[in-house]
Amino acid sequence: MLTDTTKSNYASLRPLSQENVQWTAGFWKDVQDKCNAVTVPHLRRMFESEKISHVLENFRICADPNDMRPHDGTVFGDGDFYKWMESAMYAAVENQDQKLLDDLEDYVQLIAKAQQEDGYISTKQIIAERTGVGKRMGDINEFEVYNMGHLFTSACLYKRLTGRDSFLDVARKAADYLKYMYEEAKKNDEVKTAVCPSHYMGLVEMYRTTGEQRYLDLARLAIELRDSVKEGLDDNQDRLPLKSHKKIVGHAVRATYLYAGVADLYAEEGDKEYLEMLHRVWKNMVDSKIYITGGIGAIYNGASPYGYFFAHDLIHQAFGYEYQLPNITAYNETCASLGLVFWAYRMFLIEPKAEYMDILERAMLNVNLAAVSLDGERFFYENVLRRTRKLDYRLIWRLRRAKYILSYCCPPNLARTLSQAKEYAYTVNGNAVFLGMYGASRAKIELDDSTFTLVQKTDYPYDGKIMLTAEEASGNGKAKIMVRVPGWVTKGTISGCGKVIELTKKDASSYVEAEFDLSGELVIDFDMPVRFTQANPLVEECVNQAAVERGPLVYCIETPDVDAGTLDDYMIDLQAQFKEVDCTIKDRTVLALETEFYVRKDKTDKGRLYRPLINQGLDKAKVRLIPYFAWDNRSEEDDGSYDVYAIEDKLDTPDDMEYDEMRVWLPVAYR
Repeated sequence: MLTDTTKSNYASLRPLSQENVQWTAGFWKDVQDKCNAVTVPHLRRMFESEKISHVLENFRICADPNDMRPHDGTVFGDGDFYKWMESAMYAAVENQDQKLLDDLEDYVQLIAKAQQEDGYISTKQIIAERTGVGKRMGDINEFEVYNMGHLFTSACLYKRLTGRDSFLDVARKAADYLKYMYEEAKKNDEVKTAVCPSHYMGLVEMYRTTGEQRYLDLARLAIELRDSVKEGLDDNQDRLPLKSHKKIVGHAVRATYLYAGVADLYAEEGDKEYLEMLHRVWKNMVDSKIYITGGIGAIYNGASPYGYFFAHDLIHQAFGYEYQLPNITAYNETCASLGLVFWAYRMFLIEPKAEYMDILERAMLNVNLAAVSLDGERFFYENVLRRTRKLDYRLIWRLRRAKYILSYCCPPNLARTLSQAKEYAYTVNGNAVFLGMYGASRAKIELDDSTFTLVQKTDYPYDGKIMLTAEEASGNGKAKIMVRVPGWVTKGTISGCGKVIELTKKDASSYVEAEFDLSGELVIDFDMPVRFTQANPLVEECVNQAAVERGPLVYCIETPDVDAGTLDDYMIDLQAQFKEVDCTIKDRTVLALETEFYVRKDKTDKGRLYRPLINQGLDKAKVRLIPYFAWDNRSEEDDGSYDVYAIEDKLDTPDDMEYDEMRVWLPVAYR
């Protein structure tokens, strides 16, 4: 397992280990198989390429003391590669791929050779010191500690999945280097915040893996020293003491990594002030700063909306004001929504509330899956909720997926999360099994009074019926199943042991206890009607608009599925009747929704900033809606080249691409 709270004093739930859970069919099995068979090897080719990413080449330069070639690629490429290694570990173990396991060990040995005697490991700085053009730990935006944090997590997983100590030995030396660095910083009162602090999670996992208290002590020290940062910034969440945080602000990846790490520390030590702070910032996010798809970090570049209004800090991919959730320019970096999953899961392990798993599932099924193409080879860095045919300005990233993007942090982060998704299906506590993400699966369960293999059969997320049976049971013959009733449920049943539990809206986003006879079956049935969702009126771009949802999935409309020049003329008919149809996009069958919406007859010049409103009536037209995760999979294939613009010379020019349109939110025709 990636997050091991088996012995954590302040965690309520224990995850199942990787080898004890398997997706067996259906939705998540398809996702996992595509990730393992296509995404993992594709990412490996990108990292191996000297001309594309140069990531492996940087390690090879560092491993040879006589190699004086310069560093190339991003400063965070090391960490990206460690994340890819996690996905490859899962794939190798899942597929019993000994060749890939051997290759991973070769990579570990390469990293060990690149590491310095004092434990320091970050390729750009090692090469810079060797060639006399730079030094280590001079700029927090060089991501050195971020790289080491992902090293810690990857090394722990390697130990758990393979039993080998080789990667953990590298991680130990790197942690010793950080220990020296933080102790010196405390002594000299020269503390810096590490951006995207992956090392908080990584150090706690080092403690859990090795049982050595010094790693937990170091994690606590690193977190506590944040309060000693001079002239802190909202961008890094260090302007205020950590326990004083009331709202979620700043860079979204940095925020979610921070709060996930603090949740890990709480799970071990139980500092109530940390938990109270986590509750505050979580509530601020879910109440006013999260997209319907689970995306977060709405703003490209902006200033902190809080504090001293005449001295703003510039913040990239940031949380803005409450309800500031634009659609065309939505940033929603994939790593931010993945960080949200890490944070939500840790909160869930601490206190098993359905709201955490609801958010986790929403992000996983919508924004995270939208970040990778259905063929598994192309990726979004940002995740918009509306795409127009033509823009009069240029955004940082092209609004189509690409095989490689210069900032390649998201694809391997996504790959490792999809590879481990089965670990979000079940957790246990005493004699209870908590159901998390639903999907056809098998899980070996060990409770206080019984052991069994839990078999789940379902077509979720397209169907709300879930059937549980047990095999290979021993013990008292019964178990307690804690059924997660998702927040969208208004009607349903839980049937088993001769009893039927009727579910209503009051049960939504809660856990309902059901007795499970291990010789029988437990049937969960959530009604899944199509529903319309509206936003808070303070979300200005969504006023008088609605989104279409069914079950846990957000749907969208795309120009290939309508007969019109623009989606801007379409309006939702609130009386529309929907037909569920299978739709094949690339090699994936998804459940689409067919209906009729209104189309405006207004033919005035839509290019004008303001124009007369003339009511020319409405027509009816057939439309098809597809799951949001499946959008942008029917355009002409790109060439897989770099999908990045030089900000200094191109952002002031219009986007030179034409796109198929896509919308999640549509105007509503009230008739």
